[in-house]
Order: sequence, then structure tokens, then C-alpha cells
Amino acid sequence: MPTGILVPNNEPDVAAFAEHVESLGYDSLWSGELWKRDAFVELARAAERTAEIDLGTAIANVYGRSPATLAQAAATLDNATDGRMRLGLGTSTQKAIEDLHGMEFDNPARRLHETTELARKFLQTSGRVSYDGTLFEVADFPGLETEVPVYAASLGPATRRATGRTADGWLPHNIPFEDLPEAFETIAETAEERDRDPDSIAVAPYVPSAVSEDSSEAREAIRGHIAYYVGSGEGYRRAVGNRFPDDADAVASAWRSGDRADARAAVTDEMVAALGIAGTPAEARAQLEAIASIEVIDEPLIVIPTGVDEEIKERTVETLSPKHR
Repeated sequence: MPTGILVPNNEPDVAAFAEHVESLGYDSLWSGELWKRDAFVELARAAERTAEIDLGTAIANVYGRSPATLAQAAATLDNATDGRMRLGLGTSTQKAIEDLHGMEFDNPARRLHETTELARKFLQTSGRVSYDGTLFEVADFPGLETEVPVYAASLGPATRRATGRTADGWLPHNIPFEDLPEAFETIAETAEERDRDPDSIAVAPYVPSAVSEDSSEAREAIRGHIAYYVGSGEGYRRAVGNRFPDDADAVASAWRSGDRADARAAVTDEMVAALGIAGTPAEARAQLEAIASIEVIDEPLIVIPTGVDEEIKERTVETLSPKHR
């Protein structure tokens, strides 16, 4: 199965990292973008040192740039890399959109729907593009004539419906892996309503991963990752809470009170197993194999938790790479 990887948040040399993971057989490299890093600039740096690995944004938020700006950035990189670009979009969180970008976090599902749909029209149309939406109106501009696929990051039912109607791929994060087939049913149903083939929608879940000879150290890294997301984003809390309602509430409550240690401690072993990979190299490979065998998954995306040391980061990258599995 194809396997992708996200650039770690603290990676100092994205170009060197890209070259390294391509040599390990990874099929795609994705750059996040919250603060400090521009995803498209980072991918341009990665493109200079690679020849085959696909490059994607995971994610560019749908508030900070217009659909046209997103499309032309993706098309520019696609042209520079001979067709290796993928555009991953998402709503981000209320905290990021309002307190960083200074914008109202209004109607995120509709914003995701129209931005994904319009960016995809710009990218994949050979003729002229016009669009009459609730949020965006576009009149008579030429399409960019690329084959860049557009992925949507979505958790709740409303944004999953938007994904089914508009996107070429789905980027779920913090939905327990075993729950992905059921969550995908919403995407499939809405795709079929639009006469779209659900099987054409690629499913590429984030897979938080930590590998160490000390399994407890690896699990602790995943606890920190889960605690951060459940505590800082309501959509993530709800996604985890569908399976672990009381535990997710406990994590979120501790995190929002400022007690980070209690938030991490509230993440149970069951949550770690359902939401990430943690263990020795042999354990981690077996866990990845089990995730990859889930029916709807097309390409797991390895995510290195923020704050792990270089030894865990490198061991994780190496252990879970296609070359070493």
C-alpha cells in the first residue's frame, strides 16, 4: 500500500527531509501550515531535492487564501514538479482562524465545500470557469488544465458531506481507525447523490506514530499528540468522543484548564491504540499493517508528534518506511 508522511513541525531542513524520505520509498510528502511555515514554499524547497515523491498540503486552510490563490499555487507547483502536486484543504480550527487570521469562523462546512469545489474547477478545467455560490462568485476565467487532485480534511458529518460532494480525496485525523469505514459512508452517500463514484475518493488518514525500543516512551508521545488536539479543537474532541465520550471530555477539560500533564494522563491506552501507532519497531510495523488493511484506507500518512526527540523521530521515519517494512 502507498504510504505518505507529513513534514514534522520542528523539521529544520525540509529539503533534506524530503530527499531522505524519498530514498526510503515514501510515496508522498505533505506539509502542514498553521504558523511559522508556508506549505507551498516548503513544498517548493522539497521539489528541488526530489524527483518522484508526490507533494501535498495537509492542510492549507480555506479562510486564509481565496480558491483562485490556492489553485494557482497548486498549479504552479504541479508544473514545476511534472505533475506531483496534491492540494489538501481544511477548515483548521476556530482558534487559528479567529485569533491568528483575524477572520470569523463562520459556516466552516460551506466554506470547505465551496473552496474545494471552486479550486478543483480552476485546477481541472480546460475551458472557462464561472461559479455562483453562497460565498464565492467567479465569472469567465480560464481553467488551469492540470490533474491536481483536491483533498478535504473533514471530521464531522457536515464537512464529510462537503467532501463527498466536491473532493478527490479525504484526509481524516483523530477519527479512530476502526471507525473510518462507517464515517466514510457519509462521504459515499453524498458522492452518489452527485453521481460521483465513491471509490474514486482516496482516503488518506493521518496516523500519529512514535517508535522506540521503550514502548511506554512511544505511547507517551502519542498521548501528548492526542491531548493537544482533543484539548485545543472542538471538532477533534467530538471525533474522538464518538468512541470515547467520557475520556475525551476528561482530556479536553484538563487541557482547557491549563493542566497539560493531567490532559496527557487522561489519554488511555485504548485511545492510543485506536488513534495512533506506538511501540517497538516490530510492534509499530504490525500496527501499521493492521491500519493499512482497513477496507477504505488507500494511503496512511505518518505523522510524527511534535516534541519527540531526534532518535524517536528518525526511528519512526525509518521503521515505518516502505523500504524497511
